[in-house]
Amino acid sequence: MLAMNYRITLPADYDMGIIRHRVATRGHALDDFPGLGLKAYLIKERGVAGSAVNQYAPFYLWHTAEGMNSFLWGPGFRGLVADFGRPVVEHWTGLAFRPGPAVAAEPLAAVRRAERLAPGEDPADAVARAVDELAAEAGRPGVHSAAVVIDPRHWELVRFTLWEPEPTQVPDEPGAERCRVLHLSRPGLDALGAGRQW
Repeated sequence: MLAMNYRITLPADYDMGIIRHRVATRGHALDDFPGLGLKAYLIKERGVAGSAVNQYAPFYLWHTAEGMNSFLWGPGFRGLVADFGRPVVEHWTGLAFRPGPAVAAEPLAAVRRAERLAPGEDPADAVARAVDELAAEAGRPGVHSAAVVIDPRHWELVRFTLWEPEPTQVPDEPGAERCRVLHLSRPGLDALGAGRQW
């Protein structure tokens, strides 16, 4: 499993209806994209759910590297670059994925929590702890699914959870970014498996 996220911060007075229209008219293009586990079309709106910015921030879980490459070098991403400029694409290797009790529902919210490992921390211990904690996270009522991923270049762990409730109804957690899900493409959700990825 591979994870990918880019975050396009927009002006404070940007009409987020433009992004909503973009997702409504183009989002279904990835509903059957080969190699894609899921893509959550995420937005943050200034003044909503504690956000200080307007942002378009899709988050992807891929079950094949070929799928991710096909997207990045294909027409979909080229269209985004043409409209918004080339964003920084963060990417991580997958550690574990779990469906939650609301996996059959349409998620309305996402929570992304990033954590840098301390310089002296054993990465194997940190990964084991994060994978163990994922089972409890994914089992919470209202959770669609949850994943934990890592960037071993910067030693950053990211926990990503999709929720059925609205962003304002999701429990607030220190350091967590809450987003609204406009659409979820999930052609290979089952191919992501359940549990740790090794």
